[in-house]
Amino acid sequence: MTEFGTALRRGRHAKGMSLSALADAAFISRGYLSKIETGKGRASREIAAACDAALDAGGALLALLDEPDRPARAGTGPGLHGLPDATGHLVGRADVLDQLSSVLHGDFVRMCVVHGLAGVGKTTVAVSAARDAEDSFPDGSVFLDLRGHTPGATPVHPLEASHALLSLLGVASERVPPDVDGRSNLLRDLLRGRRMLLVFDNVATAAQVRPLLPAEDGCRVLITSRGRLPALDEAWHIPLDMLEPADAVALLRSVAGNRAPAAAEAEEIAALCGYLPLAIRIAAARLASGTGARLRDRLADERTRLLALDDGERAVAAAFAVSYAALTDKERALFGLLAVHPGPVLEVPAVEAMAALPIGEAEVLLDRLHDASLITVDDVGHIGVHDLVRAFAARHAKPAEEGQAVAVVRLVDYALAKVIAADKTLEPSRYRPAIDHTPLPPFADPEAALTWLRAQWPTLERVVDLAATRELHTACWQLAFVLRAFFFRDKLYEPWLATHTRALDATDALGDLSATGMILNNLGMAYIDAGRITDAISCHERALAAFTAARNTWGRTDALSSLAWARLYHGEPEVTAHDLEEALAAYRTAGRMRNVAIASRGIALALTMLERYDEALEHAERARAQPDQQPVDVLMALNCLAWIHYNAGRLDEAVRLYREACGLAELAGSAYELARALTGLGNVAAVRGDVAASRAHWGEADRQETRLLPEVLGEEKVRRSLASG
Repeated sequence: MTEFGTALRRGRHAKGMSLSALADAAFISRGYLSKIETGKGRASREIAAACDAALDAGGALLALLDEPDRPARAGTGPGLHGLPDATGHLVGRADVLDQLSSVLHGDFVRMCVVHGLAGVGKTTVAVSAARDAEDSFPDGSVFLDLRGHTPGATPVHPLEASHALLSLLGVASERVPPDVDGRSNLLRDLLRGRRMLLVFDNVATAAQVRPLLPAEDGCRVLITSRGRLPALDEAWHIPLDMLEPADAVALLRSVAGNRAPAAAEAEEIAALCGYLPLAIRIAAARLASGTGARLRDRLADERTRLLALDDGERAVAAAFAVSYAALTDKERALFGLLAVHPGPVLEVPAVEAMAALPIGEAEVLLDRLHDASLITVDDVGHIGVHDLVRAFAARHAKPAEEGQAVAVVRLVDYALAKVIAADKTLEPSRYRPAIDHTPLPPFADPEAALTWLRAQWPTLERVVDLAATRELHTACWQLAFVLRAFFFRDKLYEPWLATHTRALDATDALGDLSATGMILNNLGMAYIDAGRITDAISCHERALAAFTAARNTWGRTDALSSLAWARLYHGEPEVTAHDLEEALAAYRTAGRMRNVAIASRGIALALTMLERYDEALEHAERARAQPDQQPVDVLMALNCLAWIHYNAGRLDEAVRLYREACGLAELAGSAYELARALTGLGNVAAVRGDVAASRAHWGEADRQETRLLPEVLGEEKVRRSLASG
């Protein structure tokens, strides 16, 4: 049946189908198909017919069942079969096993390196793939553990490894040359013309394994290593990542057996183990042995997590320690700084700033940590650190307190400078208080600035917390203050409120009334956008009082303007129009033209509420006509104009302006204003009795993944009224 299996595999590769895809198409288990391909299983006529149809083979596969197997190649015997048993607890990994199968059975790649973090399951996957392919190597299969990362063991020297390999191939000790080159030459000679599978496990470096590599096309080499081994550039490098959550739970249940916890707790334990197979196996073994009481609680506590993942024979920390011990002093120092960074998204420039190393040196060290599989660095410079690796670094590699403090100051300064650079790119005319920082180069364009902020804001929120914890009060409130514009743009209310609550504590600690007023003003805006109008009014009133006490004229004007907006949403349009007129005059005098446009829009909305539509249009047109505005400002003015025309009954003009706003929305990058314009179009359609069009527009608005609140947005209030009516 080996001829059928070989033809099946070739047909599958020709179709570009994975083993899993063929199994799905032919309704046959992947495991049994693998056995058929490797000659371990027999294909019935039903299976042959199903595979023939799935591969469009035209009966060629079915015909092979009527042919006798071809004889084995002359001069080949059963060979040595030294592979260890495959585990009974392998779950997931179908894609990686398919890749390895392609290498071991294919004609183009002779060597594969499976690399990844300690405990990720490299050996398990490699042995499973090798055993599946074993029958395709009639001259034998060999497994050697080179102990490159074994705790407490010395890595096997190439001289020792080559001697062991030659002995396994039947070479008497007296015939083994005394030097590495001699043994390597003899090894290549012995393997000439043979088909052997060589599995080298736990390899430390390319130099350790290179003398063991055959030159024969019929041989295949499968290597596992924590390092990527980039020097083996002729190899196919396959990174092995964590398990998928469902597979991690399946592994936990497989090992723990009837002592496995209920579904929710099993999912939590798997997550706390970071979906790392070694950690999950240790946790499951503890559950199975009855020593897992309070395991979840110990895993949840970062102080005891690594201690809980130790069963006496295996330990996650010990596995990481071997990789850590192999680092240079500079690599260890940088590795320790990664535990100081609050995460979750680390970028190379931030780590460079923390380390204060010469340009390019930190990136070289990070590349080495990446090659050692302690971290990952992607193409855009984002650094990934597994939760358990971070816990290990925090426990064993963190710098002394003084070093941590210096690194935090550098990180906070970098974050502040980077956010200011992004904000200036997005809104060059925005008012900002004087902030002492080392300027960074501007972003290439607003899109680049937005992309960076959207990737980094969860980390920036944590940096605000870190600054507060370290009593860097000035940097804390300033970073929160500058982030407000982005949070407003993307309607990220929770981080907006969280950072500004921290910042308010910082300004109180400083006794800086003007800073307190600015943060209170920003908090009030957050409450408005969250629909908490009463809270917003309270914040703006407190801000007005703080600026007045500080004799800060411009701050008082900002607080007056913000309070006027809050009172608009509270249903006080007369007060709003009056106070915004006062603020508008002050902004014109100061030349703060963006604020002129904002105040003009507010007055227009207040006058619309008072049904003074012509006056409202004048103010809205002035807002749109202000020079040097960003697309989002023009977009808000367009929606304001459309809203006025809608209320005045000029529906055609409202539709024209809402459509113009939709067209500008992509350039402005504002999902909120796009959803607002679409809602307005739906409202017009509903008023005109076009139910299908109104539903289409409203549905498209809902798909913008933003939140429109009736407390602050007239279009949404009208929509809900029309929909309920």
